[in-house]
Amino acid sequence: MLTHIGGNDMKLLKWICMVALAFVVVSSNQMVYASTDSNDEESINEKFGLPIVVYGAALSDSQKAEVRELLEIKDTSKVTEITVTGEDLVYYIDGDKNSNMYSSAKITRKEKGEGLVINQVTPENITEVTSEMYANALLTAGIEDAVVDVASPVKVSGHSALVGIYKAYDEGEGTELNQERTEVANEELTLATDLAKKEGLDEDKVSELLTEIKKEIAEQKPATKEELEQLIDEKLQTLNVQLSAEDRQLLIDLFEKMRNLNINFDNVQSQLEDLSKDIQNRIENAISENKGFLDTIANFFKSFIDSLKSLFS
Repeated sequence: MLTHIGGNDMKLLKWICMVALAFVVVSSNQMVYASTDSNDEESINEKFGLPIVVYGAALSDSQKAEVRELLEIKDTSKVTEITVTGEDLVYYIDGDKNSNMYSSAKITRKEKGEGLVINQVTPENITEVTSEMYANALLTAGIEDAVVDVASPVKVSGHSALVGIYKAYDEGEGTELNQERTEVANEELTLATDLAKKEGLDEDKVSELLTEIKKEIAEQKPATKEELEQLIDEKLQTLNVQLSAEDRQLLIDLFEKMRNLNINFDNVQSQLEDLSKDIQNRIENAISENKGFLDTIANFFKSFIDSLKSLFS
């Protein structure tokens, strides 16, 4: 049965058709774009070469395959793969050559000024070294512009990943690190993980302390050990950090070594600022989460007590 369409109805029908056609065109374009994006591959920076992936020597073949998956390595021809061994542990951080090394890392160098980014792919398996601790140690070692992904298939402290990062830089063209700086960086990491185990301290508080001291050194540029001691004491007081006399001296000795090596934190001051903000956010989030947990417990007991009262009223 045919129905006569009036002039106004015809205009409405044309308008609906135009809208539908426009929708189809836009949808088609979006589909083309999505398809194009899915075929994109990350470009290799020919200036710096391939990303370097460092595997812990203790990894089995299946664990190494797991690490590849964790680090999103789909094509091994697009990366340089090396292994970090017990001998490397001795060379870089004076460790035990018989240590089992599992933590691994992928290092992608970036242009100057892009900064240092640490991604802990398996934070649940890196039990002692936080992203901020890695960042602080690597800045001390002279690594300023890179993306570093850290992963382990088993629970480990995380120290061997640092050794692997050093080895990756030493094996890259024109990127060899100053060994004195890497030794001091390792001392920093060791002190950080040791202090984090002390009563009243944790990883975030220790990272905050080290970062804030570096920022003050960049600003004040202490010329003597006495000036450095005063700076550290002021920062300990400001952050309300209580250290034993022995730990305080270890902290002073560490930064005195940095001062004698003329490590210039001016070059990474903006990165230290960003690191400081990240740590502050972690601390604030932790406080907020704890407060929420305590409020939940308090509300539970309040409800429980009110229920008891009602039974006897």
